[in-house]
Amino acid sequence: MIGRHLLLEHWGGIQDADTIEAALHGAAGAAGATVLSAHLHPFEGGGLTGVLLLAESHITIHTWPEHDYAALDLFMCGTARIEAAADHLDAVLAPTRTSRRLLTRGERAPGALT
Repeated sequence: MIGRHLLLEHWGGIQDADTIEAALHGAAGAAGATVLSAHLHPFEGGGLTGVLLLAESHITIHTWPEHDYAALDLFMCGTARIEAAADHLDAVLAPTRTSRRLLTRGERAPGALT
C-alpha cells in the first residue's frame, strides 16, 4: 500500500473560512503531516473550496452552505495518521452528522510483477 484516502462528509457544523483554514492546518498537525502550501477560495454568496498541499499528499474541502454540507478529501502516505486528521476536523467543525469512507491506494494486485 502506498497511501490511504479518506472521504469525509459533514452535514451541519461550522463553515466560516477562518475556522475551516485553522481546522485544516490543525488536521495536518494531528496527522503528523507537513504542510507545503495552502489556498482557500471563498465564493460570493457563501461557500468555499480549499486545499492544503502536504508532503504526504493533500487535504481538500468544498462547502455548500445552502445545503449545510461539506465534502472533505484526505489523502496521505507514509506514517501520517489520517484518522487523527479526520477526528480533528470532526471535533473542530462540529458536524451534526458525519460519514467516512476509507480506501487504500497503491496496493499491488495478487500476482503482479511490479
